[in-house]
Amino acid sequence: MTARQPLIAPPRLLVCHLNKWLGAWPPHGRLQIVGSEARERPGWDGNVHALVGVDSPQGTVLSVPSAAVEAVRTLGDDLGSAAFGAGLAAALRRPGAVFGRGVLRWADAVADPGEPGVWLPASDPRVPEWLRPFNGDVLVLLDADGRYAAGVGRKLHDEFGHELAVGTEPGMRGRGLAQRLVAQAARRVLADGAVPTYLHDPSNAASARVAEAAGFADRGWSVYGLWDPPA
Repeated sequence: MTARQPLIAPPRLLVCHLNKWLGAWPPHGRLQIVGSEARERPGWDGNVHALVGVDSPQGTVLSVPSAAVEAVRTLGDDLGSAAFGAGLAAALRRPGAVFGRGVLRWADAVADPGEPGVWLPASDPRVPEWLRPFNGDVLVLLDADGRYAAGVGRKLHDEFGHELAVGTEPGMRGRGLAQRLVAQAARRVLADGAVPTYLHDPSNAASARVAEAAGFADRGWSVYGLWDPPA
């Protein structure tokens, strides 16, 4: 688990989102393993995500299928150890899967960047392949010729929390487009009555800069997942 930072009460919508997404929030103790039906149902992308976890200054919740709770509890609380990751993959019947951590950010207010992008259905022919799996409208910036230049997808986890993901064409990078699009998308999520979240790899400095510039501060929170190994 990550180093603890000062406890700052999260916004109500984030608490509602985590309680529904994980099956419990806030955590009771340093590490709480909870069984949730959500870990047995298809998620935003149509796939079943057998493990989702969130770490905060309050503690950590790991959400797994109910049948796996006792097996996961026997693994202890050293989430950074190789033994924990291997044991988790075995307990969830995902041999070879990799247990890892990302940075979790959220925003409850963002600056108004204007509206550089346009909302389109994911099925629109101008939308690139990487944005098509998202289960909500996608935000796209088109160049002067009407071609895709950058975009943001929304993962509609539940009515309380929508996760944002951004991508920019290589030739359009370095212009602040990602930051402006993320801020525009976040304002849409807030207007819809949900909390916008943003996840990135801890080593991805460029993604961290985009998040900070768009109003997603690093509050010392993390997200945990179980991913298939590279093919």
